[in-house]
Amino acid sequence: MLKTLTARCSSHVAFGANARRYVPVGEPASPLLRRIIGQNKRGLYIIRRFCTDSTDGSDPDDASVRVKSGDGDGDGDEAAESKSSSAIVPTLVRPEDCLTVVALPLSHRPLFPGFYMPVYVKDPKLLTALIESRKRQAPYAGAFLVKDEEGTEGSDSEKNIYDLKGKDLFNRLHEIGTLAQITSIQGDQVVLIGHRRLRISEMVSEDPLTVKVDHLKEIPYDKDDDILKATSFEVISTLRDVLKTSPLWRDHAQTYIQHVGDFTYPRVADFGAAISGANKQQCQQVLEELDVHKRLKLTLELVKKEMEISKIQESIAKAIEEKISGEQRRYLLNEQLKAIKKELGLETDDKTALSGKFRERLDPKKEKIPALVLQVIEEELTKLQLLEASSSEFNVTRNYLDWLTALPWGEYSDENFDVLRAQEILDEDHYGLTDVKERILEFIAVGKLRGTAQGKIVCLSGPPGVGKTSIGRSIARALNRKFYRFSVGGLSDVAEIKGHRRTYIGAMPGKMVQCLKSVGTANPLVLIDEIDKLGRGHAGDPASAMLELLDPEQNANFLDHYLDVPIDLSKVLFVCTANVIENIPNPLLDRMEVITIAGYITDEKMHIARDYLEKATRDTCGIKPEQVEVTDSALLALIENYCREAGVRNLQKQIEKIYRKIALQLVRQGGNLEPANVGTQVQLDEDKVDSGSSSNESVVGAEVSENAQEAEIVDSPAYQDDTLEAEKNETSEAAKKVEKVLVDSSNLVDFVGKPVFHADRIYEQTPVGVVMGLAWTAMGGSTLYIETSYVEQGEGKGSLNLTGQLGDVMKESAQIAHTVARAIMLEKDPENQFFANTKIHLHVPAGATPKDGPSAGCTMITSMLSLAMNKAVKKDLAMTGEVTLTRKILPIGGVKEKTIAARRSGVKTIVFPSANRRDFDELAANVKEGLDVHFVDDYSQIYALGFEESQ
Repeated sequence: MLKTLTARCSSHVAFGANARRYVPVGEPASPLLRRIIGQNKRGLYIIRRFCTDSTDGSDPDDASVRVKSGDGDGDGDEAAESKSSSAIVPTLVRPEDCLTVVALPLSHRPLFPGFYMPVYVKDPKLLTALIESRKRQAPYAGAFLVKDEEGTEGSDSEKNIYDLKGKDLFNRLHEIGTLAQITSIQGDQVVLIGHRRLRISEMVSEDPLTVKVDHLKEIPYDKDDDILKATSFEVISTLRDVLKTSPLWRDHAQTYIQHVGDFTYPRVADFGAAISGANKQQCQQVLEELDVHKRLKLTLELVKKEMEISKIQESIAKAIEEKISGEQRRYLLNEQLKAIKKELGLETDDKTALSGKFRERLDPKKEKIPALVLQVIEEELTKLQLLEASSSEFNVTRNYLDWLTALPWGEYSDENFDVLRAQEILDEDHYGLTDVKERILEFIAVGKLRGTAQGKIVCLSGPPGVGKTSIGRSIARALNRKFYRFSVGGLSDVAEIKGHRRTYIGAMPGKMVQCLKSVGTANPLVLIDEIDKLGRGHAGDPASAMLELLDPEQNANFLDHYLDVPIDLSKVLFVCTANVIENIPNPLLDRMEVITIAGYITDEKMHIARDYLEKATRDTCGIKPEQVEVTDSALLALIENYCREAGVRNLQKQIEKIYRKIALQLVRQGGNLEPANVGTQVQLDEDKVDSGSSSNESVVGAEVSENAQEAEIVDSPAYQDDTLEAEKNETSEAAKKVEKVLVDSSNLVDFVGKPVFHADRIYEQTPVGVVMGLAWTAMGGSTLYIETSYVEQGEGKGSLNLTGQLGDVMKESAQIAHTVARAIMLEKDPENQFFANTKIHLHVPAGATPKDGPSAGCTMITSMLSLAMNKAVKKDLAMTGEVTLTRKILPIGGVKEKTIAARRSGVKTIVFPSANRRDFDELAANVKEGLDVHFVDDYSQIYALGFEESQ
């Protein structure tokens, strides 16, 4: 009988209730079947289907595997089968006989009948119980989903499940679960296959948790019900669509069909829910539902969602694939195009193209390039051809060649040797600055006589705002040279001047090489700003690096660290600017020709404000000359009371402030001139402009541009003529209402606020013990008073007390003055013991301003003698000069600034040291006009001038 059955099953599978499947060893079975079932020694598989093709909707009644031997005795074969690697363990216990099972907790998803699930068992007692059950030929357990605990998610929830034991675990399990057969156990991994639904009835034991269960069946249903069929068909249709898009789902379906058999309504519902991506609560809801129709509806919702997700996934994948394929296609086409062009000789590779570009740069100036530089370039070009484009050395060589070939080797701009034209340009841009202009004209004259111009190093020294930087641009324009400016204020890295070594990442040449590449000529005018503010840091001393750059004997072969080839800078005109030349290192200062720009006097500031600043500010603010008038008295008050500094930068700010307020006032006045109608606005605005209306130009222009389009609607010439004629009369009357803005000394406060400075002159006639001195400041010159008063008198109480934030040098000058004054007093009046018996207090206002310097010595002596003799000095007298113990007057600095300060304070008589006569003679005539200047070399001359003439 067995032979007959074997022959019958060699080529087909028998179906039907309780049917069995026979698969001979020689016939190739599916890999999944070989993994699930074992092979017995007789070479015959006899598998009873664990899920029958039930027609009443009942669960499969058996999933056991029965092995028959040739003699009908299967004991030996069963023992061998238990040791095999079969996924389904042979058993004689039927599933419906399992009423007490070990509870196996599931943390992620419930197990559906007919599906496999690997489970990792961390509890050793539970794992031991499962192994024992499998050995006893009853390899069944109950798989129950664990309820989520509030406040736990993910790995924390799973960790809490492993910690649960006994009753706590029992209370956390869902009531409905699945009877699962243990197919294999490898380590702590247990592979389960679901059979039927279970309901927990009660707990039997706690460790491991064992429970009594009731086997559940679906509620009977009518398989011919149309609604049930329609729902089932919709589920199947949706599943079919999903299976087309997901190969993973197709594997699930094939596995399920092989071991479950034909689909029934309950199986369709279970299958759809099991392979969906729904969360565990939704899947548990499907598992607990025994009404087949409701279960199908729940499953339909899940697979519909899965279908939408699959569509989204497909669209995302398609978009990414199109993008990637498009980029690949473009890349392939570009490579093919390059290959075709290269074959046809239309295009060369990158290295050849680079070499060709560099040689194109070299060809026009090849004869002017020094032989050493040309040799380096040729070597680097050869090296470039041997390097791979992907190597780092290739980029270094390419950048190096780029800099070498971009420099203007031997290329010079045509210089202007016309002295008259250069004078016009310099006067056009700047007023005054005679010394600077004369030096530039001398430079041009020498160049004209020689036929060529050499480079020079000029340093312009002066206070802020006198035009040191702006004159550099004017000089470049006058000489017809390219202009390049860079500031070295705060510079602390030598590499900024001399460049970096090429071995460093991101290396670049120094400022001079960048300058030559930028201007494109080898003879530019380079303005080095703030050279007195060079820093010094860990990267070296930039001032020392500037020595080579600013030395006429060395810069003909200037060596940049990056280029490492000599560069000729001998034709470059260097103009440096500094505020205080004392801060410049002596070796560097020695290489420069210093031109001092002392500052501007009031007359010069008036010319600059009227001819330059006011005109530029008016154009910037969009104001017409006829709309505003700033009187000379207003400018004079502005200079005297608001802008006393040596430069004109603050003066420009104040003038801009005035014109901004004027612009606002004009716009507000013009805002009252509202147009009568839209159609005539164009002509109205034009009339405003023609009649010199005060409305702002930008506002008027905007109205014209907007209303010009609307005016095109009115096409009738007669209408336009009548309307424009009427509006002209109205506009002319309205324009007269906008008054011209007048800025005078009386209303200057309304534009710039209250005066910042007050008169330096505190006393109309200096009292006893007070003498006017002259001082130099960074803002220019100023007058100051030396005040002396006695504190107390008594035998042997002679002493000196100093106040006024005096520096060490000035304190020493006061001590010298006290000694000299005491000696002079003994000579003039031996009976006078004032200095021996009087405590003197010397003060220099203002107390908040720090003061230092030796030039107040003669003034202090005069103040002390005035107090001792009780005589006031000559009216309108100011003096300056350093005094020695032998009463000699030493020269001082800042003659021009001090003279300007004296004129500003109304001083008529000035005392200077004799050594400063040359400095005073060089001053402009308008500065010296009206001054009675005395040059002295001994204090006795000052004594005679101050006290004897005052009598």
